[in-house]
Amino acid sequence: MTQKFRRLFATAKPVIAMVHLGALPGSPLYDAEGGVDALVAGAAKDLDALQKAGVDAVMFGNENDRPYEFEVDPASTATMAYVIGRLAERISIPFGVNVLWDPTATVALAAATGAAFVREIFTGTYASDMGPWTPDAGRAMRYRDRLHRSDLAMLYNISAEFAYSLDRRSLPDRARSAVFSSIPDAILVSGQITGEAAALSDLEGVKKVLPDTPVLANTGVRHETVGAVLGIADGCIVGSSLKVDGNTWNPVDPERAAEFMRLARAARGD
Repeated sequence: MTQKFRRLFATAKPVIAMVHLGALPGSPLYDAEGGVDALVAGAAKDLDALQKAGVDAVMFGNENDRPYEFEVDPASTATMAYVIGRLAERISIPFGVNVLWDPTATVALAAATGAAFVREIFTGTYASDMGPWTPDAGRAMRYRDRLHRSDLAMLYNISAEFAYSLDRRSLPDRARSAVFSSIPDAILVSGQITGEAAALSDLEGVKKVLPDTPVLANTGVRHETVGAVLGIADGCIVGSSLKVDGNTWNPVDPERAAEFMRLARAARGD
């Protein structure tokens, strides 16, 4: 395990739960009538439910800002910072941020809010729903250090959602190469879209070649699969499974969240 990962989480197999903000100003689905106060209220309710359920960390994301962009409107980052600032006194566990799909904005948001970790696509070359996708890990990490946040843990998603990798190396080979070339603090393995599970064989293959690097399942972990996932991976990021009816766009269901954590703790032997 990397030092940052060990220092950040109290358990060796953390469950990181998503706080999906409502659509932000400037995006097509934004609720102008409810305004920013509605964003704060929705996020506060989800945050409280997740912390009460006992998740190990939370991550604030803008999944509702569809169609997604590679360079987000500054209003998105500014509004996310405002919402997180309004919730700061309620946050009692480590938190991270992810501004889809903009590594620079994600790092900037982390610096502004004091987030402990970020998640993004930092490496690779993809054909995606948003067009050609060519992230730059070197630029993102140097930007992090220019903002004096070298302590910020960088979680690299190496199997981009909504996209097809143009790199014909196997997923384990790409993961191993990313660790060597781009020094992530953890590697994330995803399914094809939000809420869709990563194949257990993919998790196994990546973990086999990266025994000393944290490898987490990034999407689609469900109540019935969390035991198997945590038997392989070093943790997971979960969103949709904790929502009402398991629907990504619904609020967090406190009972579903509590049951998921009961199952996760049993799998970890807590």
